[in-house]
Amino acid sequence: MSVPDTGSRIEVAVAETLRHRVLPRGWNAIVVTMVVAAVALSIYQLFNLGASVGFVILDLSYLDMLVALLLPIVFLVFPMRAADKELASPPLYDVALFVLSFALGCYFAWFAVPAVEGGWEYLAPDHARWASFVLWILMIEGARRAAGLALTIIVLLFSFYPPIADLMPGPLNGAQQPLWEIGQYYAFSAEAVFGIPMRAFGKLVIGFVIFGIALQHTGAGRFFIDLAFALLGHVRGGGAKVAIFSSGLLGSMSGSVITNVLTTGTLTIPAMRRTGFDRQTAAAVEACASTGGVLMPPVMGATAFVMASFIEVPYVDIAIAAVIPSILYYLGLFLQIDAYAARKGLKGLPRDELPRLLNVFKEGWHYIFSLALLVWMLLYLKQEAMAPFYATAVLLATNQIFGKRMNLKGVVHFFFETGKVLAELVAILGAIGLIVGALSATGLTGSLATDLILLAGGSVFALLLMGAATSFILGMGMTVTAAYVFLAIVLAPSLVTAGLDPMAVHLFILYWGMLSFITPPVALGAFAAATISGSDPMRAGFTAMRIGSIIYFIPFFFVMEPALILRGETVDILIVLASALVGVALIAGATQSYLIGFGRLGSGPTGWAAKTMIFLGGLMFAFPGSEDLGIGHWEGVAAGAVVAALGLATARLGRAAAGVAVD
Repeated sequence: MSVPDTGSRIEVAVAETLRHRVLPRGWNAIVVTMVVAAVALSIYQLFNLGASVGFVILDLSYLDMLVALLLPIVFLVFPMRAADKELASPPLYDVALFVLSFALGCYFAWFAVPAVEGGWEYLAPDHARWASFVLWILMIEGARRAAGLALTIIVLLFSFYPPIADLMPGPLNGAQQPLWEIGQYYAFSAEAVFGIPMRAFGKLVIGFVIFGIALQHTGAGRFFIDLAFALLGHVRGGGAKVAIFSSGLLGSMSGSVITNVLTTGTLTIPAMRRTGFDRQTAAAVEACASTGGVLMPPVMGATAFVMASFIEVPYVDIAIAAVIPSILYYLGLFLQIDAYAARKGLKGLPRDELPRLLNVFKEGWHYIFSLALLVWMLLYLKQEAMAPFYATAVLLATNQIFGKRMNLKGVVHFFFETGKVLAELVAILGAIGLIVGALSATGLTGSLATDLILLAGGSVFALLLMGAATSFILGMGMTVTAAYVFLAIVLAPSLVTAGLDPMAVHLFILYWGMLSFITPPVALGAFAAATISGSDPMRAGFTAMRIGSIIYFIPFFFVMEPALILRGETVDILIVLASALVGVALIAGATQSYLIGFGRLGSGPTGWAAKTMIFLGGLMFAFPGSEDLGIGHWEGVAAGAVVAALGLATARLGRAAAGVAVD
């Protein structure tokens, strides 16, 4: 079995789902030229080539030039109105915004040195103030096109907050900043548009985005899907296990849940349907697997790189911390799928229709080599900024020699797709910078942490529940990166002040922001998968909630016990991990009414009672304990063992009463 070329179909589906405009050839060439210039600029800056040629670019100038090259692409690729997507060429007003944003970025780059030397964030000349207002407007419009109305409204409210900060009640009261002065702060301060999010983009994100897109365009997607089919296609529930394996790998590289669903789902969902999965379950499995991929090392989504800049740690520390949580999540998915297949009596695909493992490795070994190089440079050499560029260069070179060569059309398409992702990130991160700047300028950042602790009554668990709810709600209307940055400023300090581990707190926010992809009423990941499977989107969303249920609890586990993010003594880590694994297995069995090693848990009142007790027992096993709740780890394990044992006994009695043998 070989994977068909679905590139054009995927491209159309992604464009339709994300509302991208298909540009005519002339504009395509302009976009590609600007993207090539942006990539070359980033290589020049990150590899410090300026020191060799005697022309060093100031970091602020570098970011200004990236905005000049990438922000204009937003106004070409993302139409102002949905109806504009059908136009043969970008309308005049989009062309005007394209030219204006390019000219404005060049203006800021030209005046970057005088701005730093003259302290323009506090006292800028009039021409710079007017330019800052134009940047303000362009960033908001760019975010509206790239991220939607929800983020735009939040950015508008916060960016116009400083002039009325002194009039706001209670916790929202801050130091007032005149409208005429706040624009210059947004444009020239290191705490606003060109603050942490944009700096993380320029120094870390851009390289990993290029690497992820290179993997997709050189055929790595087909390789990993073929590899998954060769390894797992023949086992029970094989189509779904292939989805978990391949979507997890590709999702960690692409950083996009929707793109991952549309890329792997076109192959895995039909395979699941063929082996007996119903439409909504097939869609749900793909959505859950793709969502988890963005949380999986070694290459996570763009948010992880922004996180590294926020908490001032190397990116590799984030990746290492995310290892156990991602293992627990995918283990839960895998066990649920296995239990579902066992309960339904589903088989795998015939071996003679599957690719041979040795042949798959012969055709795609160079993809693994480039990934290994990337991991080695991250873990051993600690070259975070340069590692993805080296890995991309090796990948492209080996692909031209050993793989399916990219022709000129393929290279152009690669740079165009890279430009779309980079431009979208620039617009979103620049808009988030307006929120950061508003909170920084008014002094609200520091006071909110104290106010939230008081609001929670000093309870860490109450703070976590507030944080989970807020992260989820924001995740429904904003991109994950936008929701994360907002809460990293507003919520994270209060959780850290309450005594929680900073790394665990920031991962907690990231995890809960991701949940909107599989949770109705939004559930974009599940809805995208439902379009492929032909199922009802809401049914697919609720099924995804059940299949991915463990992800709702994992953030609480590791934020209360940092050993689950590899913080602590080795013995403590192993003990907590062992109990978490048992808990995940029990939860997976309860949600699918089939516990591996025991069999069916029954139906009716007795079955429901058994499943409820086993589910609660699993939660107690996995729960690491909390001083705030007065529950220790071993107390939770003991209680979980008792409750789970009662659940299993109840299931056995129910089966005996029904005259069914334990299988």
